[in-house]
Amino acid sequence: MKIKLLAVALCIVLMFLSMSVCVYSTDADTAGSASFELNCDSAVLMEAETGTVLYEKNADEALPPASVTKIMTLLLVMEAIDAGTLKWDDTVTASAHATSMGGSQIYLKEGEQMTVEDMVKSVVIASANDAAVALAEHISGSEDVFVDRMNARAKELGMNNTNFENTNGLDDTAENHVISARDIAIMSRELIKHKKVLEYSSTWMDTVRNGEFGLTNTNRLVRFYKGCTGLKTGSTAKAKFCISATAERDGMSLIAVIMASPSRDERNAAAKTLLDWGYANYEFCRITPKIPMSVTITGGEKELCRITSDEFCAVLPKGSALKIETVTAIPEKLSAPTLKGQNIGTVKYKLGNEIIGETPVVSSENISKIGFFGILKNVFAYFLLKK
Repeated sequence: MKIKLLAVALCIVLMFLSMSVCVYSTDADTAGSASFELNCDSAVLMEAETGTVLYEKNADEALPPASVTKIMTLLLVMEAIDAGTLKWDDTVTASAHATSMGGSQIYLKEGEQMTVEDMVKSVVIASANDAAVALAEHISGSEDVFVDRMNARAKELGMNNTNFENTNGLDDTAENHVISARDIAIMSRELIKHKKVLEYSSTWMDTVRNGEFGLTNTNRLVRFYKGCTGLKTGSTAKAKFCISATAERDGMSLIAVIMASPSRDERNAAAKTLLDWGYANYEFCRITPKIPMSVTITGGEKELCRITSDEFCAVLPKGSALKIETVTAIPEKLSAPTLKGQNIGTVKYKLGNEIIGETPVVSSENISKIGFFGILKNVFAYFLLKK
């Protein structure tokens, strides 16, 4: 029994190790070496699929984020929908607390009801503080309980310089509602995995209340920057002007975070500068390794074992992708038994003399060692075929 449990555990570990990881990232000395100045206190440029940071400025300084806070609020909403505990057509009823919010809002009245979808649209497009609170209360029963979950999720994501005190970023009475630019990029990366959010964050104008109330996107880059897909703006007297701007061009998705810029125009200009620099200097590379479909196996119930290796992806200086070389190390033969997910070789990726990453080559199936009756069966089959 213990041997069987050990075999199962080994299989799980091997399968975990075989998962593809985009391992290449820019050198820490390279990130932030751009020859421009941004008029803001903190900034980060991150490639969305790999999480590679291409530029940083005071990236880990915890600062007030204003409405950029709502990225985490929206992430928990989307995860509740994925989990099936919340549906797009569920009805949300506005509480007195939700309707008391100031700043950007859709002017919910106490007892007013609206679908989750319209509430989410209002938060994403118009940055509605009242809708953010209403959604939080609907999911968790109270804003305080929801905020506890926001902080817990931040820790799960490795957001080490974050502390949420509310769902919307209003900071008149907040004492320590802060987050770093790096942490904003991390939660933005997680949120945009939910493509429905990008449908709304890239929308310039929409309506709720059966077309009676108009929504205009607070992010002007959606209208004026090529490839912009969102994501969230924010501004208060304490936070100044902040943004997490997402864009996609030529198969590469970037996240530009700007914090504490002195004006809306300077914030937008800084985000545009970061995105332009990223697209001018980097490219996204995706390679499907060319390996045999199988290898010979000795002493097994089958003669061939199917193998596979996941694709490799990396963010590289522009023009580097075509220079990548692959070095494959796969044995000609394997000895039975083999486990599905068992690591049997590697594919390494070289740029010049540097190994920029590797993916494991793994077995795609379990193959047991052949027994006496299996050998006997093969012997009979051999002589039958010989005749």
